[in-house]
Amino acid sequence: MSRWDKQMLDALAGLGLAPRDETPAELLREQLNDLYRFELRRLRDRLHAGVVQKADYISHVLDLRKKYWMLSVRVDRWKDAE
Repeated sequence: MSRWDKQMLDALAGLGLAPRDETPAELLREQLNDLYRFELRRLRDRLHAGVVQKADYISHVLDLRKKYWMLSVRVDRWKDAE
C-alpha cells in the first residue's frame, strides 16, 4: 500500500481534506478540483457583484492557483510507494 506524500498531506489538510492511505488519489483529485472550481466561481460572482475590482481579479486567480498547487502535480506522484 502507498502512503501519502507528507507535503501533499499538509497542503490537503489546509483545505480540510484528510485522506486515508486507502483513499484513491484520483477520487481525492476530483474532490480537490471541485473545491477549486467552486472558489473560482465564487470569485467570478464577487467580480460581477463589484466586490472584487476587475484590475485585482487576476491576482486573486493567481492566489487560488497557488492555493491549489496540488492540481499541477501528476496524480501518480501524490503518494510515496513503500
